[in-house]
Amino acid sequence: MANLRKSRPNTILEWVECILRAQVGGKDHLVVALSGGVDSVVLLHLLHTLSSSMTFRLSAVHVEHGISAYAGQWSDFCQNQCGALGIPIQIFRLKVQKVPQVSLEAAARQARYQVFNSIGADYIVLAHHQDDQAETLLLQLLRGAGVKGLAGMPVVRKLASRSAIRLLRPLLNVSRETILQYARQHHLSWVDDESNSDTAYNRNFLRHVIFPLLEQRFPAYRETCSRASHHLGEAAHLLDELAGIDSQCAMTAGKLHLFGLRQLSFSRAKNLLRYLFSQHGAIQPNSLKLEEILRQLLSAKADTKLHLVFGEVEIRCFKGWVNIQSKRIPSEINVPLLWRGEYRWVIEPLGGTIEWVQQQGMGINPTKLIKKPVTVRLRAGGERFQPDCKRPRRSLKKMLQEAELPPWERGTLPLLFSGEQLVWVPGIGVDCAFQALPGELGWVLTWQPHKVD
Repeated sequence: MANLRKSRPNTILEWVECILRAQVGGKDHLVVALSGGVDSVVLLHLLHTLSSSMTFRLSAVHVEHGISAYAGQWSDFCQNQCGALGIPIQIFRLKVQKVPQVSLEAAARQARYQVFNSIGADYIVLAHHQDDQAETLLLQLLRGAGVKGLAGMPVVRKLASRSAIRLLRPLLNVSRETILQYARQHHLSWVDDESNSDTAYNRNFLRHVIFPLLEQRFPAYRETCSRASHHLGEAAHLLDELAGIDSQCAMTAGKLHLFGLRQLSFSRAKNLLRYLFSQHGAIQPNSLKLEEILRQLLSAKADTKLHLVFGEVEIRCFKGWVNIQSKRIPSEINVPLLWRGEYRWVIEPLGGTIEWVQQQGMGINPTKLIKKPVTVRLRAGGERFQPDCKRPRRSLKKMLQEAELPPWERGTLPLLFSGEQLVWVPGIGVDCAFQALPGELGWVLTWQPHKVD
């Protein structure tokens, strides 16, 4: 135990170095989210101090939200701070608008994280500290959050489900007072956001009214709140592990089956849905909405055409399978799109790419294809198709049904035409009249929908 106490960091610099050595490689690129406030200025100074010995690459980003009248001055301050230290900085100027049912603070945070996702970096480093963690825990408790919400902020996590960028918070075990002491000791300058003193904001009310009172009776509340968040984080991790186990029983090839979902208890089914929503980077629905979604899924029949939407996510059912996906904008091609010989033909209106690869004795015969203009269109209805030369021409609608393609995907398929003749349908094949014969060099086409985060 004595050795354990000796190894415990004593200074803020040691705390940050300990976190970095556990997480960061020598060639990693760290980007400090620099607001100009004392917390991020201290973080920038600490990372600059450590960058030479640890050899990671350091830069900064400042997001000007356009909310405060002083926003331009803060951007100039951040630019000057980085210039004095020789640290590159990117400044993004936004105009955050109030969104119905979303606070201005939440809208600004969402816009800020969209900027972070666009930056080329290994880590975005944030200056959240121990006081922020305690405030987050109590705010979430007052909102009636579950285990995941109460788990608070982790030291490190992925920025988004499909993103390689990670968020790093090396100051989470450091109090605001310790940060201020460091800033004064090193004669650092910073800017003060006038909104931080406005107790109309819930977080500021806790910070300026509730926590000073709480500290009189419970002086160690910061440490105990951090400990509670850590315990809840472990519980949240266990729930994810349980969801992973349940997903093996209730899912096949990444798709959820209604039968498997019904084998779970109501609580475990809810937990699995939360887990799947997080895998899609979705904002979690509240408890009432989640329970309503689950009830509709559990009561759905195999032929039910269920379509549920919440936030940027939609849920659809088809033949007993549940599809959870990013909400799609209805596909539309008003005028046929003309192919100009591209090997990678990006079909923007449909959000995907047609790949063209030459292969012997397979695919489309080029000489037959280019006799007339080659275009892509959507289904209009009434199309007939003959991918098997030994069978008669048949209704495309019937073929798509037999292929068990979900109805909502049938209207988004790019159909390739030569003049007015249907040549190729993704997943179905090439029309007999256009097929390359053995020994002929043909075009093999594949349709690749773009991934949506």
